Amino acid sequence: MSVLVNSKHTDILSDPGEAHSTPVFQPLPSPDPAAPLGTLSAVHDTPFIDPAPEITIEKTPNDVEALSERSFPDTTRHLQSSKVPSSRIGRLFHYGGLAASLGYGAASELLRRSTRSSDSEHNTSLMMTEANLTRLVSKLTQMRGAALKVGQFLSIQDTHVLPPELEKVFRHVQDSAHYMPNWQMEQVMTSSIGPSWRDIFASFTPIPFAAASIGQVHHAVLAAHSSPTGQDERVAVKIQFPNIRQSVESDLGYLKAILTAGRLLPRGLFLDKTLAAMKEELADECDYTREASFLRAFAEPSHLGSDARFKVPWVWSGSTDRVLVMEHVDGVSVGGDDVKKLSQQDRDDIATRVIDLCLKELFVFREMQTDPNWSNFLWNAETRQVELVDFGATRAYSVEFIDNWLHLLQAAASSDRDACREWSLKLGYLTGEENETMLNAHITSMALLATPFRADTPQPFSFGQGSSWASITAEIRAQIPVMLKYRLTPPPRETYSLNRKLSGAFLLASRLGAQVDCKAIWDDIVDEYQFTT
Repeated sequence: MSVLVNSKHTDILSDPGEAHSTPVFQPLPSPDPAAPLGTLSAVHDTPFIDPAPEITIEKTPNDVEALSERSFPDTTRHLQSSKVPSSRIGRLFHYGGLAASLGYGAASELLRRSTRSSDSEHNTSLMMTEANLTRLVSKLTQMRGAALKVGQFLSIQDTHVLPPELEKVFRHVQDSAHYMPNWQMEQVMTSSIGPSWRDIFASFTPIPFAAASIGQVHHAVLAAHSSPTGQDERVAVKIQFPNIRQSVESDLGYLKAILTAGRLLPRGLFLDKTLAAMKEELADECDYTREASFLRAFAEPSHLGSDARFKVPWVWSGSTDRVLVMEHVDGVSVGGDDVKKLSQQDRDDIATRVIDLCLKELFVFREMQTDPNWSNFLWNAETRQVELVDFGATRAYSVEFIDNWLHLLQAAASSDRDACREWSLKLGYLTGEENETMLNAHITSMALLATPFRADTPQPFSFGQGSSWASITAEIRAQIPVMLKYRLTPPPRETYSLNRKLSGAFLLASRLGAQVDCKAIWDDIVDEYQFTT
């Protein structure tokens, strides 16, 4: 059965004067409130209250309702809806208001501290007060786009390069994106696919089950006449927030002004270079046509199509640059609590596959999905596959860069410090003018990162609590302040995303408490590598 709505729906959470009456589909029924999310993590915030419209039930040849009830998780979780500010002036107004409120909060804190004599308080930031943290989280989750991407970009790794207060903000907003009200979603779908877009689906759930930095994801059933299989098929519909692509550059400028005004970032972070890399990555991620091409490429036998350990969803051919419709998969996030309940063997298998995938992406495909967010990797216990659902952050690397980077990693795994220095110079990590303190910190951090691949490292390598990996990551973190202080040049542009994914894979293995034969993975892939020079 197909559940449709004949009545008009007015979104009660849109801005005053901007409510639109539009016909919508009724949310599909949910079988179990405790069911796993599926492809992306949920947003837990304030409850969304949707007026119950009058509905009409229409029978169709296929039992779409039964299909949906069997497979879709709860879509009425605690989500929060707010209009996405889409014009440049509107976004400037919001960022300007944020800057003013942060300044007011800092001034209030200065006045408060002037009446007290606590030395510990005087050594902390006036900007990063509890009240200002609340202001930042509230505004960044509403703005979405580059605001949330900064949080993902800087907080996904366990590197602690940020002040702890700022890390707290970015980690929170990473999981707290709002979703756009129904009338705004309808506008995007109509402008992108056409006014008859509803005819494509046998059913469509208007409340998304996930929202992130540049878009939100809905459950739907693709009608048989539109489906590549000729049957009704469950799909995930990824819808981009309006004008996010056009707002990237201005948003990053506003955020840079706020971060630098409060002197919140270390000098060695090379903020301009970091933001330039983010701008390039965001522009790519806003192109869903590009993402669809990588989904198709990774599904080919030349990539993962013949590897039974992985599942890459198919993409609907009618997807556009702002609406991506892909096959729905049933796994759960590999970083979720449900996965931690799995057997040790299952957790070892998941970590092994993710680390193996990282090396294959680099040294076989030379194309890497660089976002290590655990929600992008799903574990299907029934098929025993890792399901890959987000290719927006996929990067391609030149043969020359991968040649040089493998040389560097081999030198690090062999504890050859002279070769580490040579290949670091060639890649652009170093200028040749660094002092011994910086040079030692860089080479030491590279050697520590390569520890799981060393010939003398006991295998399988344990990433669990109390293992040697915990002390290794502590040693790597100890090198970061030194490098931030003495670094003379930013790291190579390619390594911003590459290092994020590799460290994210190790962090996942640690979270799972996994044991992985990293040396065997290394040998299987690297021994087959053919250098071009």
